[in-house]
Parts: sequence; C-alpha cells; structure tokens
Amino acid sequence: QVQLVESGGGLVQPGGSLSLSCAASGSIFTIGAMGWYRQAPGNQRELVADITYAGRTNYADSVKGRFTISRDNDKKMVYLQMNSLNPEDTAVYYCNANIVSYDSYTGMDYWGKGTLVTVSS
Repeated sequence: QVQLVESGGGLVQPGGSLSLSCAASGSIFTIGAMGWYRQAPGNQRELVADITYAGRTNYADSVKGRFTISRDNDKKMVYLQMNSLNPEDTAVYYCNANIVSYDSYTGMDYWGKGTLVTVSS
C-alpha cells in the first residue's frame, strides 16, 4: 500500500518562512512527477509547484521567486521551501505523486491528507 505523508505545516507571520516535507512509502517501484497543491477555503485545489524525476520544476505564477520545490529520489521525498509568505498563501497543502507500485506496475496519482499552513499576524 502506497502512502504520502506531509509534515511541516503550521502558523507563521506574514513575511516568514516555512518548509514542508512529504514522504512516500509502501510498495513503490518508481516515482515520477511529484508536486504540491493547495486548497484555500472556498477555492478549488490548485497547483503550487511540481518537479520531475530529473529535477525539472514548474511553479504557479503566484509563488514564483518565493517558493522552491525539491526532491530526494533515494529517500522518496519531496520538499517545499516557502519564503516571504503572505496571508493569501493560507491553505491546506497537499502532496501529490505519480507512483508505479509493485502491485500494479501502472502509474497512479496518490495524494497525502494535507497539512495546514496559516499565515497570520
């Protein structure tokens, strides 16, 4: 069984920084693209950033220059460093990964349960 578990959310003041981590575990053959999404109250879930296995990154315009996504393929982890946070960044942040498991040998999208990031003074 494949799982994604996020950590690192919390309360931070405007202008502050926060780092999120996501660990993949289970019967994993290989992991393709990994990414972070977020969903604010009343809004749809949106892409924040994603990264390919080779390390090519893609960011939402709203976070470019402030957030950095990275991954460790050996540890099966993806990270999101968030700087210069503002109240508009408040949301539940979800980890996503396309994973080929030993059970199916087919790439499937998996999601973590989310971690809340609150930016407030």
